[in-house]
Amino acid sequence: MAVCLATATASVKLAVAGFALVWTHSIEKIDWQENWQVTAGGLALVSATVRGSGAGMEVPDGAVWHDGAWTYRQQLLVPALRLTRSPYVPDYRLCLPGEPCRPLSQWIAPDDTVTTVSPC
Repeated sequence: MAVCLATATASVKLAVAGFALVWTHSIEKIDWQENWQVTAGGLALVSATVRGSGAGMEVPDGAVWHDGAWTYRQQLLVPALRLTRSPYVPDYRLCLPGEPCRPLSQWIAPDDTVTTVSPC
């Protein structure tokens, strides 16, 4: 399995079966992490963790509070993720198995368009 990162001007293929995506909420300044599995049918959300709640960050029913964060599981399968990146907030961080999380810009530069994450 592999995941592809693509903008209007570039693309990168990463040979992984799963990854985590972390970002900092622009208003609340709270980290949100989603853990994704790459499947033939799309990207499957495995779990998510958020360190608090606030504007647009409602925690769903069934979430569990543990070690200072809400964690929940949700069945969701999407064909791709469309990430709007902005110079006004920290970049998304991509976490690959066995590696530290790194800003998405270390794999693909933002180009003032949407970055698409999809199976490939």
